[in-house]
Amino acid sequence: MIIGNKMTKRILLTGAGGFTGQPFTEAAQQAGYEVHPLVADLTDAEAVATGVAASAPAFVVHLAGISAVTHADEEALYRVNLFGTLNLLKALAALPQVPNRILLVSSANVYGNPDKSPIDESTCPAPVNHYAMSKLAMEFMSATFADRLPLLIVRPFNYTGVGHDARFVIPKLVEHFARRAKEIELGNLDVEREFNDVRTVCEVYLRLLQLGQPGQTYNVCSGRPVSLKSVIDALKHITGHDIQIKVNPAFVRANEVHRLCGSPAKLEACIGKLQHPALEETLRCMLSVS
Repeated sequence: MIIGNKMTKRILLTGAGGFTGQPFTEAAQQAGYEVHPLVADLTDAEAVATGVAASAPAFVVHLAGISAVTHADEEALYRVNLFGTLNLLKALAALPQVPNRILLVSSANVYGNPDKSPIDESTCPAPVNHYAMSKLAMEFMSATFADRLPLLIVRPFNYTGVGHDARFVIPKLVEHFARRAKEIELGNLDVEREFNDVRTVCEVYLRLLQLGQPGQTYNVCSGRPVSLKSVIDALKHITGHDIQIKVNPAFVRANEVHRLCGSPAKLEACIGKLQHPALEETLRCMLSVS
């Protein structure tokens, strides 16, 4: 494997216009990187190859994909998350000099409902939905390029922040509290998640581009789960507004992952300790632009 472009700091970024892509671009530029968005449709192998060849990247961050667990088109999850990534990796492997590091974004949803918590990277994946399965399939597929490309896989646990789509529960709650709605319809209330800040996730990705070990998988997490009820209570405290919660059976998932909490030990051993904003700070930032 010939790794080149050591003197440049160009990042090829997929998903640049998305929720994570926009703050990542800003953080990367502030850190002195040149960000080159890949605008090609991932399912169009020829367009991907053309875009990759034109970018000559020193690093790659692959954010693009379908991220909603509830996405209705199950086949699309695999076309984009699995075969779209395959198109990207084929194009990168064809470069005269491959990038220094390639960061592939998977998901903590691959773990399913494990017995132990917090979850570390040695936990056997057991996906319970097609989104998670498409991400795990992407991980296994990428292993076929391990001898040609310096790949790192990250499994981010839940995170949120300014710009997050209201299809997801935290921005949905923020939007309802911001307009002082009388009621909100939710699905499963008996869940615990890490709700980390997108700004911290972007910092992690930038550190891994310099310090991450190719061939390794890293949980991107804080180890601080919170209940959905505590998020609602925090929003009530910040806004001074109360809201009626209604459970809509249509929003209740049959294979709900009840608790997702990760161990950041391996990640922090690699890139150092992280400072996570308090959940209330993240919520206040989101409310300020709602």
